[in-house]
Amino acid sequence: MTKHILFLKAVLISVFLFSCAVQKEIPASFVDLKTSIPNMEIDLRYHGSHNFLGRPVDGYDAVRVYITKEAATAMMAIQKELNSKGFGIKVFDAYRPQKAVNNFKAWALDIADTLAKQEFYPNVDKRDLFKLGYIAEKSGHSRGSTIDLTIIKLDDKTELDMGTGFDFFGEPSHHDYKNLTEEQRNNRKVLRNIMEKHGFKAIEEEWWHYTLKNEPFKDQYFDFDVK
Repeated sequence: MTKHILFLKAVLISVFLFSCAVQKEIPASFVDLKTSIPNMEIDLRYHGSHNFLGRPVDGYDAVRVYITKEAATAMMAIQKELNSKGFGIKVFDAYRPQKAVNNFKAWALDIADTLAKQEFYPNVDKRDLFKLGYIAEKSGHSRGSTIDLTIIKLDDKTELDMGTGFDFFGEPSHHDYKNLTEEQRNNRKVLRNIMEKHGFKAIEEEWWHYTLKNEPFKDQYFDFDVK
């Protein structure tokens, strides 16, 4: 009996370890977006230190942009349309590991850590980040069909003026923010129109953030590393 129990325990442990190993692999339902769109620009902020933490984020081990195949297909159509007009996309983030979200939560709870406050949240008290929705327990990015991006000019790779930088916490990043120039409003409108045309939906608080409406994993959150 004892040998039988020990055998079963060994089997269960093996299955558990195998399951953990599988979860670390990149699912077949995801693609490296750069392979689908070779001429897109990448500024993967969480791989480096130019972000609201001021340091690299857990789970971002390489400058790669992963996204579901369905979202990638839509992004290819968007890039093709923009290219025909002399523009293209620059991606700041797409798939985000759950460990990165956990890293955000831990950072938000450390009230004294305000290294990047001046650039990213100058008018927001860090203690309010959860209440205001800037930091959450879960992120749609971890489901694989959400992307943060902007539009660039193809000739010199400069970003269109959107009124704020990526990941600016505050009302100026909202779509309905009134104190924008006509050019900034038009640029945001161009981005939103083309993303919605190809099946993405916006959130009102962040001009750069879009999620595929028919995302394949509506309730599943992934945690494989970006590598």
